[in-house]
Amino acid sequence: MRRIMNFTLGAFCGALVGSVVAIMLAPSSGDELRSTAMDRVKSLRSEMGDAYEARRAQLEAELEALRRRPPEAS
Repeated sequence: MRRIMNFTLGAFCGALVGSVVAIMLAPSSGDELRSTAMDRVKSLRSEMGDAYEARRAQLEAELEALRRRPPEAS
């Protein structure tokens, strides 16, 4: 679980740094730059929300499957 969280955090930070660098190097006006930045932030938030919901559903399904499994005899 910790490895997944580290990977997710690393991917998020990398995407954030990459976006900032790309925006700073883009030959655009201030208004265009702000508009592009906001669009990218909204897109990233949407993707993160979708990933969160998908992972949550997966974990809930796994938990339900574990709850339904009969206890093992010792």
